[in-house]
Amino acid sequence: MSEMPLHRHYLHYSELPYSQRVLYTATIIVLGIGYLFALLNLYFTYAGRGGGNPIMLTAEDLIVAYSGSGKGSRLEGALRGPMSTMLPADERNAVLAWAAEGGARPPYEKSVAPVLEKRCMLCHDGSNPHLPNLNGYDNLKKMTEKDTGAAIPTLVRVSHIHLFGITFIFFILGSMFSHAYVRPVWFKCSIVALPFVAIMVDIISWYIIKLFHPFVYVEITAGAVMGLCFAIMCLVTLYQMWFSPTPTAVRER
Repeated sequence: MSEMPLHRHYLHYSELPYSQRVLYTATIIVLGIGYLFALLNLYFTYAGRGGGNPIMLTAEDLIVAYSGSGKGSRLEGALRGPMSTMLPADERNAVLAWAAEGGARPPYEKSVAPVLEKRCMLCHDGSNPHLPNLNGYDNLKKMTEKDTGAAIPTLVRVSHIHLFGITFIFFILGSMFSHAYVRPVWFKCSIVALPFVAIMVDIISWYIIKLFHPFVYVEITAGAVMGLCFAIMCLVTLYQMWFSPTPTAVRER
């Protein structure tokens, strides 16, 4: 293992004041909880989109989310997938039957609108730009068109949010992890840099998957790399900050 001399500006956690270590610890705990909720959101958003088991998240679910099912409508994909448990079977079947028969306005007013008002408007009233707007016949009619997956403007909007958000998160986490004593140094630098590469690959994959479905495995790999680096930085930082002895090189300096 390389024993590269300590950089003159390097400070180990043992050389930081307790207030700064407490700040780092609190930040890591909140970021960790936020990451778990992000994984749950990923599951609830995409599980079952491919028409398979609604409690399983598969590569096919991601493919359908980005490129569409190519057969049914977005409404059908949602009601048979992630939204399948949100409506009783009889109400869900009534909405599906209405869409399959062409989505005419009279049946909508009679049997579909009351179901939407009762079950869906709390979230899909148009106030949340990240959720489909089901308020009114014209908006719902758009959802009965052939499912082509996420639209490019939608992907662009989500892309810039992810690029800004993930960059801030890993900048903060990497800054804390930079105080860790890890050898070889190239490995430590790789752990800091890889999440930024991974988020770029992840987002580029969204667009490529629409054209080339097997690229979904590149996206999954990029997500796994981000998660692994996140875990390593959090665990190493917490362990060295509170539990491990001060490294010999730091003591001797």
